[in-house]
Amino acid sequence: MTTPKTNGYGDEDDSKLAQHVSDASLGDVPTVIRTRREPPELVKNLSLEERQHMEIALVRKIDFRLLPMLILMYIMNYLDRNNIAAARLAGLQDPPSKGGLDLTSTQYLTALSILFVGYLLMQVPSNLFLNKIGKPGLYLPTVMIIWGVISAATAGAQSYSGLIAIRFFLGFVEAAYFPGCLFFLSSWYTRKELGFRTAMLYSGALISGAFSGLITAGIKNGLDGARGLRAWRWMFIIEGVITIFVAFCAYFALPNFPRTTSWLTEEERQLAVWRLDEDIGEDDWVDSSQQTFFHGMKLAFQDIKMWILMAILFGFVASGTVTNLFPTVVATLGYSDVDSLLLTVPPYILAVITSFCNAWHADKTGERYFHITMPLYFAFIAFIIAATTTKIGPRYFAMMLMPAGVYTGYAVALGWISNSLPRPPAKRAAALAAINAVSNCSSIYASYMYPESAGPRYIVAMSVNCVMTFMAICMATLLRFILVGLNKKLERGEPVKGAVAVGEGVPGEASRRGFRFVL
Repeated sequence: MTTPKTNGYGDEDDSKLAQHVSDASLGDVPTVIRTRREPPELVKNLSLEERQHMEIALVRKIDFRLLPMLILMYIMNYLDRNNIAAARLAGLQDPPSKGGLDLTSTQYLTALSILFVGYLLMQVPSNLFLNKIGKPGLYLPTVMIIWGVISAATAGAQSYSGLIAIRFFLGFVEAAYFPGCLFFLSSWYTRKELGFRTAMLYSGALISGAFSGLITAGIKNGLDGARGLRAWRWMFIIEGVITIFVAFCAYFALPNFPRTTSWLTEEERQLAVWRLDEDIGEDDWVDSSQQTFFHGMKLAFQDIKMWILMAILFGFVASGTVTNLFPTVVATLGYSDVDSLLLTVPPYILAVITSFCNAWHADKTGERYFHITMPLYFAFIAFIIAATTTKIGPRYFAMMLMPAGVYTGYAVALGWISNSLPRPPAKRAAALAAINAVSNCSSIYASYMYPESAGPRYIVAMSVNCVMTFMAICMATLLRFILVGLNKKLERGEPVKGAVAVGEGVPGEASRRGFRFVL
């Protein structure tokens, strides 16, 4: 009997092993049986040690070229979207005689919420379009320039109706960025690398929350009334101009997909493509001719895992809407406007630290469920404290826990989407956009739960937040049970939707070499 030869990747040179992708009951692609793909020639010739050394260097190179610019762009994305919360303390609602728009509380909350109507409408079409053209290095900076112009134009609003129109179109354009980035990252990183990189990207939102308070406090102190403009108008002008400048820089920094990136050597390009193939059992984005709008959407909507993930993310975002009006909530402590803006900074700094640590540990251990659910228990406790006391110390302690409790697990949950729905790329793009769009529906109604009259405890809002965190925990538990069951089928070498079981009918072979869902 001949012993099969192995290469540096632990794979037998038997190209006849069939790979199966199917499960009609779960509603994905028809059964596909194909022979095992061989590594590209330049990758195949590497020893195991050479491969490991080269892959470490490649990932560092990708990190350096992608992450700094994507994070900076997301800081500006989130800042331009949510700076209206800080503008409330910078004179936005003052009467016209004092340079404001004379907004009622309801009008202000409507202006805040209307952005998410446009934001929801554009996410799925935008991600499918990005997947089709395969040019994120061109597409993302272009939409950033457009939203920067619209954000700066907010400074020129002279009425409530003008503000509403600007906010709607701002959301419509900004919708392209975050789901596009999630899809972009999943096209460069393996599943074990994605959690920490997603957390690094989302740290941009948390950093922007800290910067927003600092920037607005500085503008209110130094520029309020300068050249006849109130601080809130200066805030929109300054932040909009910075956004446009960053977008122009992004044209020179961002790549496209691994297969079409010029700054990779041919050997690096083959390895970048092949390691994703190894990770999910199938080649990822190849060219635009293989990407279809409606097929990807159909596959995503037929997969029960997408709907469960949608419920999980909805719970996260709904409970996290407290950050949309965080300056207003913090202002109920009774300090001055500038002091209240400064007090919003420490909770976001804590959230950045806990998000990094949690995501790093999730990638290191390969575990997702407990890294997603454990922080939610702290958020649940924080909402209860905020709703049941009026003492400053306990309430600020609760406010410190709110962003960290919600967003520490949120970044890992975002990575769980690509981990659980890895292929094909058109399906992954549609799922990421649909989940992000629906989860943000809560931002449309949530703002109305925080009228000034409901302060300082905001009992209704905090109660709803508790329910949403509990729902997210329950849905994550359900998904884990489903994924455990699917992995057991893969252990037995049975075909499973969205996975590649190598060596069907040979449990040991499937266990050693097949795809597994991350739990």
